[in-house]
Amino acid sequence: MYRIKGVVQHYDWGGNTFLPSLFNVDNSNKKPFAEYWLGVHAGGPAEVELGEGAKTTLSNLLNADKPKHLGSAVWNRFNGLPFLLKILDVRDMLSIQVHPNKMDAEKGFIRENDLKIPLDAPHRNYKDDNHKPEVMVALSEFWLLHGFAHNISERIIQYPFLQKFSAYFEKGGIKGLYQFLMELPQDQIDEILHEHAVKITEHYKKGDLDKSSPDFWAARAIVNGGGKLDRGIFSIYLFNIIKLLPGEGIFQGARMPHAYLEGQNIELMANSDNVLRAGLTPKHMDIPELLANTDFVETIPSIMKGGLNGDWVHYPCPVEDFSISSLDMAPHQEKEWTLDAPSIMLVLKGQGKWSGTAERISTGTDAFFVDPGEKVGFRATENTLLFRASVPL
Repeated sequence: MYRIKGVVQHYDWGGNTFLPSLFNVDNSNKKPFAEYWLGVHAGGPAEVELGEGAKTTLSNLLNADKPKHLGSAVWNRFNGLPFLLKILDVRDMLSIQVHPNKMDAEKGFIRENDLKIPLDAPHRNYKDDNHKPEVMVALSEFWLLHGFAHNISERIIQYPFLQKFSAYFEKGGIKGLYQFLMELPQDQIDEILHEHAVKITEHYKKGDLDKSSPDFWAARAIVNGGGKLDRGIFSIYLFNIIKLLPGEGIFQGARMPHAYLEGQNIELMANSDNVLRAGLTPKHMDIPELLANTDFVETIPSIMKGGLNGDWVHYPCPVEDFSISSLDMAPHQEKEWTLDAPSIMLVLKGQGKWSGTAERISTGTDAFFVDPGEKVGFRATENTLLFRASVPL
Protein backbone atom coordinates (compact mmCIF):
# COMPACT_ATOMS: atom_id res chain seq x y z
CA MET A 1 0.00 0.00 0.00
CA TYR A 2 1.15 3.52 -0.82
CA ARG A 3 0.22 6.67 1.06
CA ILE A 4 -1.09 9.21 -1.42
CA LYS A 5 -1.75 12.92 -1.16
CA GLY A 6 -4.48 14.48 -3.27
CA VAL A 7 -4.81 17.83 -5.02
CA VAL A 8 -7.10 20.66 -3.92
CA GLN A 9 -9.06 22.52 -6.60
CA HIS A 10 -9.89 26.11 -5.68
CA TYR A 11 -13.01 26.68 -7.79
CA ASP A 12 -15.05 29.78 -6.97
CA TRP A 13 -18.09 27.80 -5.79
CA GLY A 14 -16.16 26.02 -3.03
CA GLY A 15 -16.43 26.64 0.69
CA ASN A 16 -13.57 27.99 2.77
CA THR A 17 -13.73 26.01 6.03
CA PHE A 18 -14.62 22.33 5.48
CA LEU A 19 -11.59 21.11 3.51
CA PRO A 20 -9.09 23.31 5.37
CA SER A 21 -10.38 21.86 8.64
CA LEU A 22 -9.92 18.30 7.33
CA PHE A 23 -6.29 19.00 6.50
CA ASN A 24 -5.50 21.46 9.31
CA VAL A 25 -4.71 24.18 6.80
CA ASP A 26 -4.87 27.86 7.71
CA ASN A 27 -7.30 29.62 5.43
CA SER A 28 -7.63 32.98 7.11
CA ASN A 29 -7.72 34.64 3.67
CA LYS A 30 -10.97 32.73 2.87
CA LYS A 31 -9.70 31.11 -0.32
CA PRO A 32 -12.30 28.71 -1.80
CA PHE A 33 -11.47 25.02 -1.29
CA ALA A 34 -13.92 23.25 -3.62
CA GLU A 35 -12.61 19.74 -4.33
CA TYR A 36 -9.94 17.33 -3.17
CA TRP A 37 -8.89 14.90 -5.92
CA LEU A 38 -7.50 11.41 -5.41
CA GLY A 39 -6.62 9.70 -8.67
CA VAL A 40 -4.62 9.94 -11.86
CA HIS A 41 -6.55 12.69 -13.63
CA ALA A 42 -4.16 14.89 -15.62
CA GLY A 43 -5.68 17.97 -13.99
CA GLY A 44 -4.39 16.89 -10.58
CA PRO A 45 -2.73 13.48 -10.19
CA ALA A 46 -2.23 12.35 -6.61
CA GLU A 47 1.26 12.32 -5.13
CA VAL A 48 2.73 9.04 -3.86
CA GLU A 49 5.18 8.71 -0.98
CA LEU A 50 7.94 6.25 -1.87
CA GLY A 51 9.92 6.51 1.36
CA GLU A 52 13.05 8.39 2.45
CA GLY A 53 11.59 11.59 1.04
CA ALA A 54 11.13 10.24 -2.49
CA LYS A 55 7.86 11.01 -4.27
CA THR A 56 6.18 10.45 -7.61
CA THR A 57 2.72 10.82 -9.07
CA LEU A 58 0.17 8.04 -8.88
CA SER A 59 0.09 8.10 -12.69
CA ASN A 60 3.82 7.37 -12.88
CA LEU A 61 3.58 4.63 -10.27
CA LEU A 62 0.82 2.77 -12.11
CA ASN A 63 2.40 3.21 -15.55
CA ALA A 64 5.67 1.72 -14.28
CA ASP A 65 4.01 -1.68 -13.71
CA LYS A 66 0.39 -1.82 -14.80
CA PRO A 67 -0.04 -5.60 -14.35
CA LYS A 68 1.05 -5.30 -10.71
CA HIS A 69 -0.77 -2.13 -9.73
CA LEU A 70 -3.96 -2.56 -11.78
CA GLY A 71 -4.33 -6.32 -12.10
CA SER A 72 -4.88 -8.04 -15.44
CA ALA A 73 -8.66 -7.49 -15.56
CA VAL A 74 -8.55 -3.70 -15.01
CA TRP A 75 -5.42 -3.31 -17.11
CA ASN A 76 -6.99 -5.12 -20.08
CA ARG A 77 -10.36 -3.38 -19.74
CA PHE A 78 -9.28 0.20 -19.03
CA ASN A 79 -5.47 0.37 -19.47
CA GLY A 80 -5.39 2.62 -16.40
CA LEU A 81 -7.18 3.56 -13.21
CA PRO A 82 -10.73 4.30 -14.46
CA PHE A 83 -12.02 6.42 -11.60
CA LEU A 84 -11.42 9.66 -9.71
CA LEU A 85 -12.30 9.96 -6.02
CA LYS A 86 -13.16 13.40 -4.63
CA ILE A 87 -14.21 15.23 -1.51
CA LEU A 88 -16.44 18.21 -2.35
CA ASP A 89 -17.55 21.28 -0.44
CA VAL A 90 -20.32 23.06 -2.37
CA ARG A 91 -21.00 26.57 -1.08
CA ASP A 92 -22.52 28.05 -4.26
CA MET A 93 -24.54 26.23 -6.92
CA LEU A 94 -22.71 24.43 -9.70
CA SER A 95 -23.75 24.69 -13.34
CA ILE A 96 -26.76 22.80 -14.70
CA GLN A 97 -25.09 20.00 -16.64
CA VAL A 98 -25.31 16.73 -18.54
CA HIS A 99 -22.62 14.16 -19.35
CA PRO A 100 -22.62 12.20 -22.64
CA ASN A 101 -22.64 8.42 -22.79
CA LYS A 102 -19.54 6.54 -23.89
CA MET A 103 -20.54 6.21 -27.55
CA ASP A 104 -21.45 9.88 -27.96
CA ALA A 105 -18.30 10.96 -26.12
CA GLU A 106 -16.16 8.96 -28.54
CA LYS A 107 -17.96 10.44 -31.55
CA GLY A 108 -17.80 13.98 -30.17
CA PHE A 109 -14.11 13.68 -29.33
CA ILE A 110 -13.25 12.49 -32.84
CA ARG A 111 -15.44 15.16 -34.43
CA GLU A 112 -13.82 18.01 -32.52
CA ASN A 113 -10.35 16.57 -33.18
CA ASP A 114 -11.15 16.53 -36.90
CA LEU A 115 -12.20 20.17 -36.59
CA LYS A 116 -8.79 20.82 -34.99
CA ILE A 117 -10.30 22.43 -31.90
CA PRO A 118 -7.53 22.57 -29.27
CA LEU A 119 -8.12 20.40 -26.22
CA ASP A 120 -7.83 23.42 -23.95
CA ALA A 121 -10.11 25.64 -26.04
CA PRO A 122 -12.86 27.13 -23.85
CA HIS A 123 -15.50 26.34 -26.50
CA ARG A 124 -14.55 22.67 -26.78
CA ASN A 125 -17.26 20.24 -25.56
CA TYR A 126 -15.34 16.95 -25.55
CA LYS A 127 -12.01 16.96 -23.71
CA ASP A 128 -11.70 13.16 -23.97
CA ASP A 129 -13.52 10.11 -25.35
CA ASN A 130 -14.96 8.86 -22.06
CA HIS A 131 -18.30 8.99 -20.31
CA LYS A 132 -18.64 10.54 -16.87
CA PRO A 133 -21.09 8.69 -14.64
CA GLU A 134 -20.81 9.67 -10.99
CA VAL A 135 -22.00 8.63 -7.57
CA MET A 136 -22.01 10.72 -4.41
CA VAL A 137 -22.39 9.98 -0.72
CA ALA A 138 -23.49 12.89 1.46
CA LEU A 139 -21.29 13.97 4.37
CA SER A 140 -23.74 16.67 5.45
CA GLU A 141 -27.25 17.67 4.52
CA PHE A 142 -26.78 17.90 0.76
CA TRP A 143 -29.04 19.54 -1.83
CA LEU A 144 -29.01 18.87 -5.57
CA LEU A 145 -31.05 18.99 -8.77
CA HIS A 146 -31.55 15.53 -10.25
CA GLY A 147 -33.42 14.83 -13.49
CA PHE A 148 -36.77 16.11 -14.72
CA ALA A 149 -39.56 16.09 -12.14
CA HIS A 150 -42.57 13.80 -12.51
CA ASN A 151 -45.01 16.67 -11.83
CA ILE A 152 -43.98 19.25 -14.42
CA SER A 153 -47.61 19.77 -15.47
CA GLU A 154 -48.43 20.76 -11.88
CA ARG A 155 -45.48 23.13 -11.74
CA ILE A 156 -46.60 24.83 -14.94
CA ILE A 157 -49.95 25.53 -13.28
CA GLN A 158 -48.30 26.60 -10.00
CA TYR A 159 -45.90 29.19 -11.45
CA PRO A 160 -47.50 31.92 -13.59
CA PHE A 161 -44.32 32.64 -15.58
CA LEU A 162 -44.45 29.04 -16.88
CA GLN A 163 -48.18 28.93 -17.63
CA LYS A 164 -47.86 30.76 -20.94
CA PHE A 165 -45.64 27.91 -22.23
CA SER A 166 -48.00 25.05 -21.38
CA ALA A 167 -48.75 24.48 -25.07
CA TYR A 168 -45.12 23.54 -25.71
CA PHE A 169 -45.37 20.91 -22.98
CA GLU A 170 -48.72 19.61 -24.16
CA LYS A 171 -47.51 19.30 -27.75
CA GLY A 172 -43.87 18.32 -27.34
CA GLY A 173 -43.64 16.96 -23.81
CA ILE A 174 -40.60 17.68 -21.65
CA LYS A 175 -38.30 18.04 -24.65
CA GLY A 176 -40.58 20.47 -26.43
CA LEU A 177 -40.85 22.71 -23.39
CA TYR A 178 -37.20 22.52 -22.35
CA GLN A 179 -35.84 23.10 -25.85
CA PHE A 180 -38.03 26.16 -26.28
CA LEU A 181 -36.87 27.66 -22.98
CA MET A 182 -33.19 26.86 -23.58
CA GLU A 183 -33.22 28.49 -27.01
CA LEU A 184 -34.81 31.77 -25.87
CA PRO A 185 -32.74 34.93 -26.41
CA GLN A 186 -31.62 36.68 -23.23
CA ASP A 187 -33.89 39.69 -23.63
CA GLN A 188 -36.95 37.42 -23.63
CA ILE A 189 -35.65 35.52 -20.60
CA ASP A 190 -35.31 38.83 -18.77
CA GLU A 191 -38.88 39.78 -19.67
CA ILE A 192 -40.34 36.40 -18.67
CA LEU A 193 -38.57 36.14 -15.32
CA HIS A 194 -38.44 39.77 -14.17
CA GLU A 195 -41.68 39.97 -12.17
CA HIS A 196 -41.19 36.57 -10.53
CA ALA A 197 -37.55 37.36 -9.76
CA VAL A 198 -38.42 40.57 -7.92
CA LYS A 199 -40.94 38.73 -5.74
CA ILE A 200 -38.78 35.74 -4.80
CA THR A 201 -35.61 37.70 -4.14
CA GLU A 202 -37.50 39.85 -1.63
CA HIS A 203 -38.69 36.71 0.16
CA TYR A 204 -35.20 35.19 -0.01
CA LYS A 205 -33.55 38.19 1.60
CA LYS A 206 -36.12 38.05 4.40
CA GLY A 207 -35.42 34.35 4.97
CA ASP A 208 -38.99 33.36 4.10
CA LEU A 209 -38.18 30.60 1.56
CA ASP A 210 -37.64 26.90 2.27
CA LYS A 211 -34.85 25.00 0.53
CA SER A 212 -37.35 22.44 -0.75
CA SER A 213 -38.88 25.17 -2.94
CA PRO A 214 -37.53 26.05 -6.41
CA ASP A 215 -38.03 29.68 -5.43
CA PHE A 216 -35.25 29.43 -2.83
CA TRP A 217 -32.60 28.22 -5.30
CA ALA A 218 -33.78 30.47 -8.11
CA ALA A 219 -33.57 33.47 -5.79
CA ARG A 220 -30.14 32.43 -4.57
CA ALA A 221 -28.93 32.13 -8.18
CA ILE A 222 -30.24 35.63 -8.93
CA VAL A 223 -28.75 37.21 -5.80
CA ASN A 224 -25.38 35.46 -6.17
CA GLY A 225 -25.37 36.30 -9.87
CA GLY A 226 -25.68 40.00 -9.21
CA GLY A 227 -29.27 40.13 -10.47
CA LYS A 228 -28.67 38.29 -13.73
CA LEU A 229 -31.63 36.22 -14.89
CA ASP A 230 -29.83 33.11 -16.10
CA ARG A 231 -31.58 30.57 -18.37
CA GLY A 232 -30.55 27.91 -15.85
CA ILE A 233 -33.33 29.24 -13.59
CA PHE A 234 -35.86 27.41 -15.79
CA SER A 235 -34.16 24.11 -14.93
CA ILE A 236 -34.61 24.72 -11.21
CA TYR A 237 -38.38 24.77 -11.73
CA LEU A 238 -38.42 21.66 -13.95
CA PHE A 239 -35.99 19.35 -12.08
CA ASN A 240 -36.31 17.30 -8.92
CA ILE A 241 -34.93 19.08 -5.85
CA ILE A 242 -33.41 16.48 -3.53
CA LYS A 243 -32.13 16.63 0.02
CA LEU A 244 -29.74 13.87 1.07
CA LEU A 245 -28.86 13.18 4.68
CA PRO A 246 -25.35 12.13 5.78
CA GLY A 247 -24.65 8.59 4.60
CA GLU A 248 -27.23 8.67 1.80
CA GLY A 249 -26.06 8.38 -1.78
CA ILE A 250 -27.29 8.88 -5.33
CA PHE A 251 -26.04 7.81 -8.76
CA GLN A 252 -26.14 10.07 -11.80
CA GLY A 253 -25.52 8.43 -15.15
CA ALA A 254 -25.10 9.64 -18.70
CA ARG A 255 -27.72 11.98 -20.18
CA MET A 256 -29.14 12.80 -16.72
CA PRO A 257 -29.42 16.58 -16.17
CA HIS A 258 -28.32 17.60 -12.68
CA ALA A 259 -26.56 20.16 -10.53
CA TYR A 260 -25.12 20.25 -7.03
CA LEU A 261 -26.61 23.02 -4.91
CA GLU A 262 -25.13 22.93 -1.40
CA GLY A 263 -23.30 20.69 1.06
CA GLN A 264 -20.34 18.36 1.43
CA ASN A 265 -19.99 14.93 -0.15
CA ILE A 266 -17.74 12.14 -1.32
CA GLU A 267 -17.92 11.81 -5.10
CA LEU A 268 -16.64 8.98 -7.28
CA MET A 269 -16.69 9.34 -11.05
CA ALA A 270 -15.23 8.00 -14.26
CA ASN A 271 -12.10 9.78 -15.43
CA SER A 272 -13.51 12.40 -17.81
CA ASP A 273 -13.92 16.14 -18.30
CA ASN A 274 -16.90 15.94 -20.68
CA VAL A 275 -19.54 18.36 -19.40
CA LEU A 276 -22.35 19.96 -21.40
CA ARG A 277 -23.83 22.94 -19.56
CA ALA A 278 -27.35 24.39 -19.46
CA GLY A 279 -26.93 27.47 -17.31
CA LEU A 280 -25.76 28.98 -14.01
CA THR A 281 -22.24 29.20 -15.37
CA PRO A 282 -19.93 31.67 -17.11
CA LYS A 283 -18.44 28.75 -19.03
CA HIS A 284 -19.19 27.68 -22.60
CA MET A 285 -22.70 26.45 -23.35
CA ASP A 286 -23.63 24.55 -26.53
CA ILE A 287 -27.41 24.24 -26.34
CA PRO A 288 -27.86 22.02 -29.45
CA GLU A 289 -25.22 19.59 -28.16
CA LEU A 290 -26.75 19.66 -24.70
CA LEU A 291 -30.20 18.84 -26.07
CA ALA A 292 -28.80 16.02 -28.21
CA ASN A 293 -27.25 14.41 -25.13
CA THR A 294 -30.17 14.70 -22.70
CA ASP A 295 -32.84 12.14 -21.87
CA PHE A 296 -36.15 13.98 -21.59
CA VAL A 297 -37.86 11.61 -19.21
CA GLU A 298 -39.46 11.90 -15.81
CA THR A 299 -37.05 10.83 -13.08
CA ILE A 300 -38.09 9.20 -9.84
CA PRO A 301 -35.01 9.72 -7.63
CA SER A 302 -33.46 6.57 -6.21
CA ILE A 303 -31.78 7.57 -2.96
CA MET A 304 -29.40 4.90 -1.70
CA LYS A 305 -29.16 4.19 2.00
CA GLY A 306 -26.36 1.73 1.30
CA GLY A 307 -26.51 -2.02 1.86
CA LEU A 308 -24.15 -4.25 3.77
CA ASN A 309 -21.60 -6.14 1.70
CA GLY A 310 -19.54 -7.93 4.31
CA ASP A 311 -18.25 -5.29 6.71
CA TRP A 312 -18.81 -2.42 4.30
CA VAL A 313 -21.87 -0.33 3.43
CA HIS A 314 -22.03 -0.57 -0.37
CA TYR A 315 -23.64 1.90 -2.79
CA PRO A 316 -24.41 -0.06 -5.99
CA CYS A 317 -23.68 1.67 -9.31
CA PRO A 318 -24.68 0.29 -12.75
CA VAL A 319 -21.25 0.88 -14.32
CA GLU A 320 -18.01 -1.06 -14.77
CA ASP A 321 -15.73 1.89 -13.95
CA PHE A 322 -16.05 2.15 -10.19
CA SER A 323 -17.64 1.05 -6.93
CA ILE A 324 -17.79 2.76 -3.56
CA SER A 325 -18.30 1.58 0.00
CA SER A 326 -18.02 3.07 3.48
CA LEU A 327 -17.19 1.67 6.89
CA ASP A 328 -17.66 3.10 10.37
CA MET A 329 -15.21 1.63 12.88
CA ALA A 330 -15.36 1.92 16.65
CA PRO A 331 -12.30 2.32 18.90
CA HIS A 332 -10.20 -0.88 19.12
CA GLN A 333 -12.11 -2.49 16.23
CA GLU A 334 -9.83 -4.30 13.79
CA LYS A 335 -10.47 -5.48 10.21
CA GLU A 336 -8.48 -7.16 7.44
CA TRP A 337 -9.19 -7.25 3.71
CA THR A 338 -7.70 -8.63 0.52
CA LEU A 339 -8.96 -6.53 -2.37
CA ASP A 340 -9.46 -8.00 -5.85
CA ALA A 341 -9.08 -4.71 -7.73
CA PRO A 342 -6.93 -1.59 -7.42
CA SER A 343 -8.41 0.56 -4.67
CA ILE A 344 -8.07 3.86 -2.90
CA MET A 345 -8.71 3.71 0.84
CA LEU A 346 -9.72 7.07 2.29
CA VAL A 347 -9.74 7.75 6.00
CA LEU A 348 -12.07 10.73 6.18
CA LYS A 349 -11.87 11.17 9.93
CA GLY A 350 -10.56 9.23 12.89
CA GLN A 351 -7.33 7.52 13.79
CA GLY A 352 -5.81 4.08 13.54
CA LYS A 353 -2.99 1.84 12.44
CA TRP A 354 -2.62 0.20 9.03
CA SER A 355 -0.89 -3.09 8.43
CA GLY A 356 0.15 -4.45 5.06
CA THR A 357 3.41 -4.24 3.17
CA ALA A 358 4.32 -1.71 5.86
CA GLU A 359 2.75 -0.29 8.99
CA ARG A 360 1.40 3.23 8.93
CA ILE A 361 -0.53 5.48 11.28
CA SER A 362 -3.50 7.53 10.05
CA THR A 363 -4.54 10.60 12.01
CA GLY A 364 -7.38 12.56 10.49
CA THR A 365 -7.90 12.61 6.72
CA ASP A 366 -5.50 10.22 4.98
CA ALA A 367 -5.48 8.09 1.81
CA PHE A 368 -3.72 5.03 0.40
CA PHE A 369 -3.52 3.25 -2.93
CA VAL A 370 -3.72 -0.54 -2.54
CA ASP A 371 -2.62 -3.02 -5.20
CA PRO A 372 -5.02 -5.83 -6.19
CA GLY A 373 -4.41 -9.00 -4.18
CA GLU A 374 -2.70 -7.13 -1.36
CA LYS A 375 -3.80 -7.94 2.18
CA VAL A 376 -4.30 -4.89 4.37
CA GLY A 377 -5.61 -4.37 7.88
CA PHE A 378 -6.72 -1.44 9.99
CA ARG A 379 -7.12 -1.12 13.75
CA ALA A 380 -9.06 1.95 14.84
CA THR A 381 -7.97 3.80 17.96
CA GLU A 382 -10.99 6.14 17.85
CA ASN A 383 -14.22 6.39 15.88
CA THR A 384 -13.15 6.28 12.24
CA LEU A 385 -14.95 6.67 8.90
CA LEU A 386 -13.40 4.91 5.90
CA PHE A 387 -14.31 5.00 2.22
CA ARG A 388 -13.12 2.49 -0.36
CA ALA A 389 -13.12 3.33 -4.07
CA SER A 390 -12.46 0.40 -6.36
CA VAL A 391 -13.44 -1.36 -9.60
CA PRO A 392 -16.15 -4.04 -9.62
CA LEU A 393 -14.89 -7.40 -10.89
